[in-house]
Amino acid sequence: MSQTAIVAGGCFWGMQSRFQQLPGVLETEVGYTGGHLEDPTYRQVCQDISGHVEAVRVVFDPEQISYQEITEAFFRFHDPTLREDNCLSHSSQYSSVIFTDGEEQAEIAQAVLDELLAGSEYEYEIVTEIRPVSDFYPAEEYHQNYYKKHNLADIEDCLRC
Repeated sequence: MSQTAIVAGGCFWGMQSRFQQLPGVLETEVGYTGGHLEDPTYRQVCQDISGHVEAVRVVFDPEQISYQEITEAFFRFHDPTLREDNCLSHSSQYSSVIFTDGEEQAEIAQAVLDELLAGSEYEYEIVTEIRPVSDFYPAEEYHQNYYKKHNLADIEDCLRC
């Protein structure tokens, strides 16, 4: 039986590509979540009209990879300190958010975040939010599997500030 995680941390193209490389990840889809507009478009999200963030829905096999490992990978895959006052290219759709489905996911996400907050790995304050899951709207087809479609190997450019 598979499980699902939804996370947002910068450009969804790079985040999707990285999650696809993890053993136990069965499927990924990029989209928009966390906003107030029904079925937003990329333009609306980028213009901060909808309140959504660029997110990745990750379907995984919990016998091969746990939700905790998915959450830990999420923090390795992006800089959870980026916000508008410390990154020129940051905008609201790139916010760092973990969308949890139920109490168990919320507790695991909070434990992983608390461990990072207790450390001194980052120069700036971690700004990652943990929110209950909300409607997830798949992004337009041209955004799905962007790196595979364009045969791009260096996902670092998409993940950098």
